[in-house]
Amino acid sequence: MNGVAVGPPGFEEAVNLRQRARAAGMDPDYWYAVEEVRNIQPGSVVEVVFWKRSIALYRAADGSFHAMDNRCAHRQLKLSLGQVEGCRLVCSYHGWKYDPDGQLAETAHEMLGGSLPKVSLRTYPVKVRYGLIWLFPGDPELAEVLHIPEIPELEGKGRWACVPLSFTWSAHHSMVIDNVSDFTHAWLHRRYRPFDGATLTRCETIGDDVHVAYDTSVGRGRISGLFVDRKRVDTDSMKLCYQYPYQWSNTDEAIKHWLFVLPIDERTTRAFFLFYFKSLKIPLLPIHIPRLAMASVLKISNRVLIGPLLAQDGFAVEAEQEGYERHFDARPLEFNLAVRAFQNVTVRKWQEYLARENGTAMPAREPPTADSEAGADA
Repeated sequence: MNGVAVGPPGFEEAVNLRQRARAAGMDPDYWYAVEEVRNIQPGSVVEVVFWKRSIALYRAADGSFHAMDNRCAHRQLKLSLGQVEGCRLVCSYHGWKYDPDGQLAETAHEMLGGSLPKVSLRTYPVKVRYGLIWLFPGDPELAEVLHIPEIPELEGKGRWACVPLSFTWSAHHSMVIDNVSDFTHAWLHRRYRPFDGATLTRCETIGDDVHVAYDTSVGRGRISGLFVDRKRVDTDSMKLCYQYPYQWSNTDEAIKHWLFVLPIDERTTRAFFLFYFKSLKIPLLPIHIPRLAMASVLKISNRVLIGPLLAQDGFAVEAEQEGYERHFDARPLEFNLAVRAFQNVTVRKWQEYLARENGTAMPAREPPTADSEAGADA
């Protein structure tokens, strides 16, 4: 050995489905959740990263959100190190001030010749929905054509209570998607028992969506089971979907969730979870929790139940990432058809994006090998 560190292959060098999935980025021509609204106060700026691209997200004094490339055109300092003045973002070094449209509007020092240079930074469409801030990192002309997922239960007067949860995990986004839709890992959650005895009953890829269903006992934990009214809700099965690049689940139209991943790089992902419930009952009583109290109940649940449960998933995917980096060349073994379907969509969508960017045709798909049919990746 010559002492040169060897790591997982890049996307073009990958030789099997798992390696390709673990190196793939995500198509930027979608809306991505990047932060919770409650975390960004007026007059503040933060850095968000979409697949190695640094973006300055700031909230103006009037409460509006704006985003632009996270660099001052002068000396390339990150604008997220600066501050917000009114509706402008100001570099911390020389006080160059940018309007929300990315145009240099003013400096804190005199310019040679007396006039400002024509400077324009790339800006990104921003929207607020479901308590989350969304960016469109791709072609801005598509931002009004492609939409944030519609969640009717979270809209209007009768909307269900929902309190977002977010995590930053040291794991590739495909590992996070695999985890939340693969119910063969009940052992990990044996303390909380969010699901038990899962049997895969559907795995179907339709376009860019992978539809999955399990026969499984949902919410049978010692604490969580007390809040579910089993006389009204069928908790013996669950539907899930990897609706690229999002993921959702549905238990009898009464217990639902969405997951929105923000791919940061090959080993880092931000995960935003929205769990929402049509109703929950008061433990040991046949009485449902009043709708006005549901948000408070969910805040407590996030802290003492859902958050710790998801932290177990975070532990698992981070450990998987470390294991993959050490043993990326080990024979891949995957026996859940759904996981291979998720990875196939992730790889195909990244190939399609690269082909668009390079102006080339999509490469032909490789047929699965005999090993893949037996449970190993192709």
